[in-house]
Amino acid sequence: MSVSILIPTALRRFSGDQSETVVEAKTAGKALAQLTTVHPDLRKHLFNEQGALRSFVNVYVNDEDIRHQAGLDTPVADGTTVMIVPSIAGGACSLAPKQESIEGLPELTNQELSRYSRHVILPEVGITGQRKLKNARVLIVGAGGLGAPVGLYLAAAGVGHLGLVDFDVVDESNLHRQVIHGTRDVGRAKVSSASDRLYDVNPKVHVEAYETRLTSENALELLAEYDVIVDGTDNFPTRYLVNDACVLLGKPNVYGSIFRFEGQASVFWAKAGACYRCLYQEPPPPGLVPSCAEGGVLGVLPGIIGSIQANETIKLILGGGDTLINRLLLFDAWKLRFREMKLRKDPKCPICGENPTVHELIDYEAFCGLRQPAPAAGEAGKTDETPNEITAIELKQWIDEQRDIQLIDVREAHEYAIANLPYEKLIPLGQIVTRMSDIDSSRDAVVFCKGGNRSAKAIMELRSAGYGGNLINLQGGILAWSDQVDHSVPKY
Repeated sequence: MSVSILIPTALRRFSGDQSETVVEAKTAGKALAQLTTVHPDLRKHLFNEQGALRSFVNVYVNDEDIRHQAGLDTPVADGTTVMIVPSIAGGACSLAPKQESIEGLPELTNQELSRYSRHVILPEVGITGQRKLKNARVLIVGAGGLGAPVGLYLAAAGVGHLGLVDFDVVDESNLHRQVIHGTRDVGRAKVSSASDRLYDVNPKVHVEAYETRLTSENALELLAEYDVIVDGTDNFPTRYLVNDACVLLGKPNVYGSIFRFEGQASVFWAKAGACYRCLYQEPPPPGLVPSCAEGGVLGVLPGIIGSIQANETIKLILGGGDTLINRLLLFDAWKLRFREMKLRKDPKCPICGENPTVHELIDYEAFCGLRQPAPAAGEAGKTDETPNEITAIELKQWIDEQRDIQLIDVREAHEYAIANLPYEKLIPLGQIVTRMSDIDSSRDAVVFCKGGNRSAKAIMELRSAGYGGNLINLQGGILAWSDQVDHSVPKY
């Protein structure tokens, strides 16, 4: 049977940048086995050491999760499409997050009726629906790429109270996609810049700005005051934190995520369907899915996904329409293709299942593998998994002293074309183990990337593969070199 396997962007560096592979197989498991034979580097990202499919990777056959079919034994017919959906991160719903009666809803002024006239003439919205929007409280976690269109459209729609949670400041590199901010806002707190813009869009709304990091200590208190939570985060710890807090509080979680040209959207609401952990019980290991800063993102993509999130939020407030509950929407901007996957509530889900084991918020940095446990007494210091590091200034001194070192750049070729260092050797992260022989083990090797994360991962992979030479990680990567040593090297 000829089967097409679609490979997501996050895994394509392990498949020679191929987005699709055709194999001959009769089951989903055999198809994946053939795939990993053609692209052996994919195997460790799809299967664990025992040969089981990893929990942060879902596989769909004919748009249905194989976990709800026959697992890896799910049969595939000739021409079947198998889709791999890793973490990067329905049906009708008549449950409004707040009261369904019109009693207590705020009245609309004549000015508001004029402003929202194109809404109120819609039978599905009407005056009652617009009053529901005015009465609603929505918390947007993240005032960046996704939060920007969500905030703009919800403010324009007349959502009465908007909360913004973000602790970051506006950077010039944000402006190609975070359209809520402008050039004059560079250096300002994102929540301050976003608040000003939202009030400009609609002075009738109230914006509550929380310039803070969402944590396990403050999440329940912050989220409790809102009807709908919109997840505009860009990292796994906060994403799992938002999900778990929403489940514990009974709140709908309007989810979105983006990477390069691909996006996902759904509505996770444990009282009505699946939550995020039903889809991905565990996060991928650190470094597998690059951030937007490392992997890039098409500027309009968050506008598309964020607009979908805003649409779902409005439908939840109105209490009508077919929401994305129990549905996962996938979007490929490069191919301009939407796909929809069915979701089901997992009875074994650790937080919303039949016998939950998670009853309170946890340490999500540790859960996602981003915080290592403190060394026991007498074990302090470097470990085999902790790369030696060097600062950009120290590296400059070594170069000036003409030390016998080699510079190994683990970025991609298109990044090298933007900015590079003299005398470096380019070996992209996805090729680092297979091209290990290109590194002279008799000489010190300084490994670098854009910001220092991929190079640290490269060092760990080389050590695991048995590389015997001395490997040193450049702190802050080429960005630190530009900041501290040579300002002529472009930043991106």
